[in-house]
Amino acid sequence: MKIPAFAISNLPRIVFGDGVRRRLPELALEFGRHVLLVTGNASFRNSPSWPELLEGLQAAGITLDHVSVSGEPSPQLADGLARQFKDAQIDVVIGIGGGSVLDAAKAIAGLLRVPNSVMDYLEGVGPELPYQGPAVPFVAVPTTAGTGSEATKNAVLSVQGEQGFKKSFRHDSLIAKYAVVDPELLATCPSGLIAADGMDALTQLLESYVSLKSNPFTDALALSGIRAARDSLLPWHAGIGDLAAHRSGMAYASLLSGITLAQVGLGSVHGLAAPLGAFFPIPHGVVCGTLVAACSASNIRCLRDRAPDSPALSKYAELGRLLTSKPDLDDETAHAALLETLADWTERLKLPRLGEYGMRREDIPRVVAHCRGSSMKTNPIVLTDDEVAEILEERL
Repeated sequence: MKIPAFAISNLPRIVFGDGVRRRLPELALEFGRHVLLVTGNASFRNSPSWPELLEGLQAAGITLDHVSVSGEPSPQLADGLARQFKDAQIDVVIGIGGGSVLDAAKAIAGLLRVPNSVMDYLEGVGPELPYQGPAVPFVAVPTTAGTGSEATKNAVLSVQGEQGFKKSFRHDSLIAKYAVVDPELLATCPSGLIAADGMDALTQLLESYVSLKSNPFTDALALSGIRAARDSLLPWHAGIGDLAAHRSGMAYASLLSGITLAQVGLGSVHGLAAPLGAFFPIPHGVVCGTLVAACSASNIRCLRDRAPDSPALSKYAELGRLLTSKPDLDDETAHAALLETLADWTERLKLPRLGEYGMRREDIPRVVAHCRGSSMKTNPIVLTDDEVAEILEERL
């Protein structure tokens, strides 16, 4: 088989495994002795890892500034924290937390040494000036398994409300120098977060696998991550079996989902996630979990009708065989098995519908009108506005 041409952009140096968080002081010293540490409000700081980290940094002779953030970061938050520490001569920013914390830390690292507001750089907002840098080195330490932000070059920033938006500050220089992925840090995740973030990771792997830009390299990673999610997500959520192994499996799946999405893009679920997250207080992982079955069904149906020779149809069948562990299914049966499995997982993980966050039928045209961002451009088929509206109506 001839391998088609492809290109892979920069990745962080990856340090993966139980206990690797203890290497943070050593890794930070590669960049200097003044650290800005960005965490969430409570979870990590209430864990035994917090005093352990402080002691390690102090023993290494590192000067520490610390800020905490809550919720999805806004441009105003990123600008304000960058201004606060602009003259502090920060050598490295370390983000420890979920995807929102990592996005905030990534944005701050990109703004500390430039005079501009992040609004100057956001995609689809303002002047969209080219980012020239320099960025302060950034180290990403995820404490949830879902977004894969530790492996991407974009910081997602949000403004919620009627005129809200969810856009990316994106540049290669924002990629973490190190992604320090320690599955032990997932031990305190509540079941609701496990469900939403786990479906986010699964959706990112699935969408990147069928992306128009997919390639053999990312396909191999996506399938590996989906296999890990298949074996780990439901039992971890249910609290059964080897929980340490399940945490490791989902940390791995999430990391790979970040790598693959950064290389080849996503699809209709994430195209819709941007306006839904901007207009309504819907957590990103919930959007992914509640929409992935409906979006996959729409894609398969439209591919059969309008692009029956698309390789994505074979890929969807392969996903059905993989998620059900039934390698002998024919394509049509595998498609049905995939959709049944995704719908079943959505129910078993208790992912709410869009209407529970205030969305109503009259909001559908506004969401459809704002869903044509970068993720929709790599969906395996162009969905019409009516087809997108049907997806949303199904999940109200």
